[in-house]
Amino acid sequence: MLGTVADHSRPLRRAAAAVGAVALVAMAAAPASADNGRVPGGLVLAPLPSAAGVKTGSVVEVPVLFANKGDKAHEKIFLNYHFSPGLASREVLPSNCTLRSNDIESNANIVLCQFDQTVKAGGVYAAEKSLVLKVLDHALNDGVSVMLSNYDPVQEGWEKAWPGTGPAMRLTELPSDTPVGDGDDPSRSPSGDSEWDSTSMEVDAVNTADFQMALRETSRVGKTLTLEAKFTNAGPGWVNHSDSETDLTKFLFKAPAGTTVTKIDNRCRKVTTGSYNCTPFTRDSLRAGSTDTFLVTLRVDKSVPGARASASLENKPRPYDKNKKNDSATLLINKDSGSTGGTGTTNGGTTGGSSTGGHSTGGSSTGGGSTGGDGSTSSTGGSTGTGGSGSTGGSTSGSATGGSATSGSSGASSTGGNLASTGSGATLPLAGAAAATLAVGAGAVLLVRRRAARS
Repeated sequence: MLGTVADHSRPLRRAAAAVGAVALVAMAAAPASADNGRVPGGLVLAPLPSAAGVKTGSVVEVPVLFANKGDKAHEKIFLNYHFSPGLASREVLPSNCTLRSNDIESNANIVLCQFDQTVKAGGVYAAEKSLVLKVLDHALNDGVSVMLSNYDPVQEGWEKAWPGTGPAMRLTELPSDTPVGDGDDPSRSPSGDSEWDSTSMEVDAVNTADFQMALRETSRVGKTLTLEAKFTNAGPGWVNHSDSETDLTKFLFKAPAGTTVTKIDNRCRKVTTGSYNCTPFTRDSLRAGSTDTFLVTLRVDKSVPGARASASLENKPRPYDKNKKNDSATLLINKDSGSTGGTGTTNGGTTGGSSTGGHSTGGSSTGGGSTGGDGSTSSTGGSTGTGGSGSTGGSTSGSATGGSATSGSSGASSTGGNLASTGSGATLPLAGAAAATLAVGAGAVLLVRRRAARS
């Protein structure tokens, strides 16, 4: 059973991020009333320096300096390092340290080190070695959280553990007047048995993440059309979202003139008639290649030449997204001509009712692949959409991703790479104020600084 963590109820800044399928990481058992009775503790961690502008493939070091400002000695001390998915431990760990993870392939891991040596009252200590982490190719806005405690904060619940095989690491005692600072929020349990403090460092890598929108028609039956809007992070960076109060991004869907929206994904909210704000389900960490699809059903009330549907990402700062051309997508709906066309931006749709040679295909650019062609199927609940054959009777569908279009004549087929959706549902809250956790998740768990106490 995983332990719980007591939240210190202070504003949390980003320390690290969450990843896809990794479960919540709980650190240290604590009674629900710990927040109410918690008092200042004696263990104090010095702040960590942030690392900005680091290059992928390089390494960052995490040094630890702390003091025991309490009035009693501790016979055992634990250091817990929790690093986000863009960082990984690649060096041989000391034998008194263990790498733990529920999903080693996600690289969202914990390193726990146990020091069986006395930490005297008034003493100042440093870890003999810094934890060295490699900055991976998909690193972007990552970080490390470090927790110091006099008890084991990582209890049962981990599927995998890899004990270190290198020489044991010790704590080095420093002069008692070595500057340490006051710590982030050093605390102890009401009984005084458990003490802890934590701090964090941000690691911002030089990298990009290309957010893309695409639109395609998936079916047309009589006067009813079904469209699919697709949001993609084409990478290479994984975007870690740390603010539970705001969405990572939204997009605006606009129905084409002459149509009425009869059904739309439940994550879309009506702005005006025919316009909807939609929120991709990004969880805490948006992996490169991850996608999210939204289905919209339209009724064609009248034929309006040149009518287009559109989906555009909201206009908010995304300094990591350098390619703005594929932030919007349009899809031509022309009932009379018997064809439709799609494009990542504007004026890229293909019209006309027929073509020779079986099919006509434009270039495509996708983060995770997309599919086109009438008769294709798609779903929003985490399934994969695949392209089918072209429709008959002169009606074709256009697919678009990242500013490209595909069109075809009747009977032609158009197929792109499969794209798995991430599932539907509102954006999840990242942490509750009463039960603090380190979230690793996926896309997801968000790593935030927490405090813990035991009775």
